[in-house]
Amino acid sequence: MTTSAKKKQEKPEAYKQGTGRRKTAIARVRIFSAKGGSASGGEKGAGITVNDKEYHDYFATEPLAQIVLKALSVLQLDGKIKVTAHVSGGGIHAQAQAVRHGIARALVAHNPDYRKKLRDNNLLTRDPRMKERRKFGLKKARRAPQWSKR
Repeated sequence: MTTSAKKKQEKPEAYKQGTGRRKTAIARVRIFSAKGGSASGGEKGAGITVNDKEYHDYFATEPLAQIVLKALSVLQLDGKIKVTAHVSGGGIHAQAQAVRHGIARALVAHNPDYRKKLRDNNLLTRDPRMKERRKFGLKKARRAPQWSKR
């Protein structure tokens, strides 16, 4: 590669990464440092993409969109930061909570001063509830087969 080609090659954007989990959903979240202000406009939640779609297209209902924006709204960073997330596994609600958890973790990696405020709002705690495993002799985790006396 020549020196002129090296000059033309742009430096990749700096980002901080966070991994969020909920049930079987896993989200890999990247927060990009904003160069010169807002991330594509000042509207609420601008610059958030989930699986290469806008977050309000991926999480179609308003409560799911609010779950995703929770960490940013607590810190008043709505529309000021660019976020990309790749999420897989679980249901749509668990995926929204995994993205929220990943955003909170990435924000702490970006600025450790955010830790206390996110911790106070319970956004850094991973929800440990999982589906209970199935036991042998039972139909589900606790559901026994129907019993008949005769």
